[in-house]
Amino acid sequence: MSREKWIEPKDGKRTGFGKFKKLPLPYDDFMESEGIPVFRGIGVRDIRDLPLQPWKRVGGKGSYIQLYGTEGKWGCYAVEVPAAGELNPEKHMFEKIYLVIEGRGSTEVWLEGDENKKHVFEWGPGSLFSIPLNAWHRIVNASNDPALLQAGTTGPVVVNALQNIDAVFNNPYLFKERFSTAEDFYKENNEVEPDPVRGLAMRRTNFVADAVNCDLPLDNRRSPGWRRIEPHMTKNSLYFWIGQHAGGHYSKAHAHTSAAILFCLKGKGYTYTWPEHLGVNPWADGNEDQVQRMDYIPGGMITAAPGGARWFHQHFSASSEPLRLTAWFGPHNPGRDPGYPGQQHHDYTGMEIQEGGTSIPYWMEDPHIRSEYEACLIADGAKSAMEPKLYETPEEHKDFVYRGI
Repeated sequence: MSREKWIEPKDGKRTGFGKFKKLPLPYDDFMESEGIPVFRGIGVRDIRDLPLQPWKRVGGKGSYIQLYGTEGKWGCYAVEVPAAGELNPEKHMFEKIYLVIEGRGSTEVWLEGDENKKHVFEWGPGSLFSIPLNAWHRIVNASNDPALLQAGTTGPVVVNALQNIDAVFNNPYLFKERFSTAEDFYKENNEVEPDPVRGLAMRRTNFVADAVNCDLPLDNRRSPGWRRIEPHMTKNSLYFWIGQHAGGHYSKAHAHTSAAILFCLKGKGYTYTWPEHLGVNPWADGNEDQVQRMDYIPGGMITAAPGGARWFHQHFSASSEPLRLTAWFGPHNPGRDPGYPGQQHHDYTGMEIQEGGTSIPYWMEDPHIRSEYEACLIADGAKSAMEPKLYETPEEHKDFVYRGI
């Protein structure tokens, strides 16, 4: 292979090209080698709209989904299980969770050499479950119609680090600490406890029978009446939660870095996202052309921060019905942020700007947001349930001035 000769810069000039194109990561090359479509974008109105192609390795039909901001952090794909059929058995050195979009069936899970100790459990629309690291598993469709599942994985992290596909899919190591032959391993656990890092509501369960309708504890951080739970599954680093905004309500905008993808489980909604450097009033400041919007229904998804630095994003229930979402972050766990052990951290997305967080209180948000939201609801035959007092500046913050980042 021919190489150009490097020439040392002269006359005080800098070396390098200055501008360059991002090269594909090993995981990008892996996706392309699979022979199925790779969708990239800010979001999808409905996963059912994606073209699916035959997938030789997995079986059935599939499409990779790599929304902007998740590159190199975690992976996602849609897979269709043939009617009364099944996917190929597989195992791999990355974590995986499944969300059932359509269909009913069962899953078999076992460790190498322990085929006689399989876990077999049934699932239906809205089910969420996790596959233990490097465990064999097979998805079986129990109906006469195709089943559609959404998968989230830590595949990009592992493939990019190892750069060896055989080591990913043919590794013999058994992660016995993540797998149990106990009969209740895939029995749903509804006990709520505080997570050990932030004290938010969590459940230790490897299976959620119906994420669309399961009970959610009151949280109140995102919007009035906001409900939320964190399912912690098979000792994963792949972090996610399930949350719900009451009908006629919307969340306060908040900012964080890329990785989070929100999937719509119930209701219909839309999301706005914009770079944090544009400030809290992008419409009033004449930057509305840099604000991105995505509308979605159940089965739709949106990237909260499309890439680069932190982005504000705000989610709206676009009808009188509740808007239920599940947000997947990949291996980004609160408590694993940069810093030394014991360093004081803050729940900055849950804290408002005047408290040192990134959440924009309703009284500080761009006036366009409220007016458009109310018009959107009227067009749908509904009306806002947001209390007018939420938009009144509290007396103690009358003199507060947002200084930006």
